[in-house]
Amino acid sequence: MSTPVHDDPLSKERSHLAASRSALRAMREDVESLDITDVTANWVNAAVLESQIEQRIKALADLSETPLFFGRLDYLHAPGAEQAEGGEGERFYVGRRHVHDADGDPMVIDWRAPVSQPFYRASKKDPQDVSLRRRFGYTGGDLTAYEDEHLLDPAEAATTSRLLQQEIERPRVGPMRDIVATIQPEQDEIVRAGLAGSVCVQGGPGTGKTAVGLHRVAYLLYAHRERLARTGTLVIGPNRSFLHYIEQVLPALGELTVRQATVDDLVAHVEVRGTDEAATAVVKGDARMAEVLRRALYSHVSPPAEGVVVVRGSRRWRVPVYELEEIVRELLARDIRYGAAREALPQRIAHAVLVQMERAGEAPDDRVQNAVARNAAVKALVKSVWPQVDPAKLVLRLLTDADFLAAHAAGILTEEEQKAVLWAKPARSVKSARWSPADAVLIDEATDLIERTHSLGHVVLDEAQDLSPMQYRAVGRRCTTGSATVLGDLAQGTTPWATRSWAEALGHLGKGEAVVEELTAGFRVPTDVIAYASRLLPHIAPGLTPVASIRENPGFFDIRTAPDGAADVVAACRELLEREGSVGLIAADARVPQLAKALAAAGIGHVGPGEETTHATRLTLVPASLAKGLEYDYVVLDEPRAVVDGEPDERTGLRRLYVALTRAVSGLIVTHATELPPQLT
Repeated sequence: MSTPVHDDPLSKERSHLAASRSALRAMREDVESLDITDVTANWVNAAVLESQIEQRIKALADLSETPLFFGRLDYLHAPGAEQAEGGEGERFYVGRRHVHDADGDPMVIDWRAPVSQPFYRASKKDPQDVSLRRRFGYTGGDLTAYEDEHLLDPAEAATTSRLLQQEIERPRVGPMRDIVATIQPEQDEIVRAGLAGSVCVQGGPGTGKTAVGLHRVAYLLYAHRERLARTGTLVIGPNRSFLHYIEQVLPALGELTVRQATVDDLVAHVEVRGTDEAATAVVKGDARMAEVLRRALYSHVSPPAEGVVVVRGSRRWRVPVYELEEIVRELLARDIRYGAAREALPQRIAHAVLVQMERAGEAPDDRVQNAVARNAAVKALVKSVWPQVDPAKLVLRLLTDADFLAAHAAGILTEEEQKAVLWAKPARSVKSARWSPADAVLIDEATDLIERTHSLGHVVLDEAQDLSPMQYRAVGRRCTTGSATVLGDLAQGTTPWATRSWAEALGHLGKGEAVVEELTAGFRVPTDVIAYASRLLPHIAPGLTPVASIRENPGFFDIRTAPDGAADVVAACRELLEREGSVGLIAADARVPQLAKALAAAGIGHVGPGEETTHATRLTLVPASLAKGLEYDYVVLDEPRAVVDGEPDERTGLRRLYVALTRAVSGLIVTHATELPPQLT
């Protein structure tokens, strides 16, 4: 006998889902119908309000393929009952955003709300007054299953959630998706950490550190919306492909105003057209360069040669040279920006003149002081004593004038290091110079020495292990008065200047007080795959804890010799494309053109990193240098030895290989015609 619809729990939950979607549509229609004709004073206010309404409409979009809610909490008592009215046994549906009915009663609670926290934290040992936690399973946007945990029932043993495991392992095509339904307790603690403090997350492949950082942004915008609306937030990634991959996570959580950028975007004061040798880039990226720049900048300040005479009407007011010297010394000692001190100098001189006027019986006011500060004699003195400096020209001179560099790098850089950073062929001008990425960071440092960089409320820095000390300083300038979330894995550092320790990196960032958290539970990479990749850890990061996969499914893993070269690689790709999900072919950069031709000859369509995959074209051909941060259901890794040999040194090459080995979610095939690196055997 079939269960009546009104007694079927799944039917009831589907009815609540339908009603919630209807309520969300009504909320959106309410915003769309707003008439602001009579509530704005002028066109500026109208434009601002229209923009806010447009953003609100986008935030209320109902994504048909995305579950509106993914969990339910049945409380034993009403949360906060001692402060608020409400009966016992209140029930809350936990989802990506808040949804209420026509009466304003909640139908779905935002996952970031305090009442939702037990969905991630409650356990048998600490039920947090939750009698039942229900998880929902979906196919597309349709609710198809549910699973209950009775946290107060001693007879029910604690088990791993089947639906949670399925959600973690669910195949994906296209950009990164949120993990809001699968956040674990240790991840939730990081996500909900306060805005005032900075956090550094060390996490191996598949531990969810990137997703944790993005969900932390979403949480902070929920908990501190007004403050962060004023101060701003920023997500910094290693490259454009990576940013494109993660860009849909925050909109799926209803957050549309978070800016994303690379470090190169932040320091784009000049056009970058050149590159540096590794040894040169290491020196330019060293934190010691900050002191070289500071010395070079302040070498432009010179003591006044004589006093200044200010003529006003029939009176002449003289500020003697010793008094001017004292003013300059005082400004230098204050440790303020070069430009701010330069602006203060004429006001200090004018103040000295006003003191003389008052002693003579006059009663000057602020207008007189400003007029004196603009006096031609005063302006001429300031120009000679504290001249304007263009940051790009300053860096250009350092990199092209050996004597100028030697004068200001003495005792800081060795002669060999100075030779390494000097350009072999000097440029004629800032515009004609072939600036490198490291040069642009130096210009950004010089710019900040002259004028303070605007600080944001919160910055998320992902794949941080690859930044140089000078790049850390550039990022730190963007959050001097705010906080930061730093995400990375020391084992995946693949630049010659890669971070050696988080303590050192956080010091350069200006966040030495940040708490360092380590994620060691692997959710993405299958057990057999991460165990194989972890063979490299003693050689690339001996102090790190290996990732322990919590996946019940060991995954598909195979190592194959490829005597036919590209043909065997293509065959492996074709085999994996018969499975559901995305496929990545990762290869040493130099081998990518050859493999692209082989795929085309075999009639297998593919895209590049950052390009959108579709159900018809699910293969991405990935140069090993761009694989970091990306993930695919299945991966073919071509020729590990070539990946190692493609880097300037073996350690960096082994780290690049570690990254490439750990991009798979469900399965990995390693193909090789040459011998595997001995560290893997």
